[in-house]
Amino acid sequence: MRLMGIDPGSRITGYGIIDIDGPRRCYIASGCIQTASDRPLPERLKTIFEEITTVVRTYQPQEVAVEQVFMHRNPDSALKLGQARGAALCAVVMAGLSVNEYAPRAIKQAVVGSGAADKLQVQHMMKLLLKLAEAPAADAADALAVAICHGHTRQTQQRLGAAVVQAGRRR
Repeated sequence: MRLMGIDPGSRITGYGIIDIDGPRRCYIASGCIQTASDRPLPERLKTIFEEITTVVRTYQPQEVAVEQVFMHRNPDSALKLGQARGAALCAVVMAGLSVNEYAPRAIKQAVVGSGAADKLQVQHMMKLLLKLAEAPAADAADALAVAICHGHTRQTQQRLGAAVVQAGRRR
């Protein structure tokens, strides 16, 4: 199963692609979509939409997971983040893919073991978990963490579903 994780941002949007097969994970690709902060926001949103569309076409993920928006101290920043997230989500949905959403603390808990982990810890864990030669850029690492979190959640849901079926057969 090929999974794509997205860490949205109005200046930098990270993406990460992994394959999962049972407990095994395989790194496929990751990167950062950088938008020019001196450009108007609508142009930056267009760039995010187009680049996510290209990543989806290139790597053909079967499922996508995205980090939920968290409230910044600055409402203007939160609004821009939400719009960047919307541009990425539109690209994914236009490709016919469903979207799974995870809170930042849940993602960090899934990959580091602490919902309060910092970016360096997430980068380090991505390097270890995906057996990379070096740690990916912070936003790409966050996106890979989103994909891994979704993979863990998906596998747990499948095991729970199988357990429910087994319990029903015993009755």
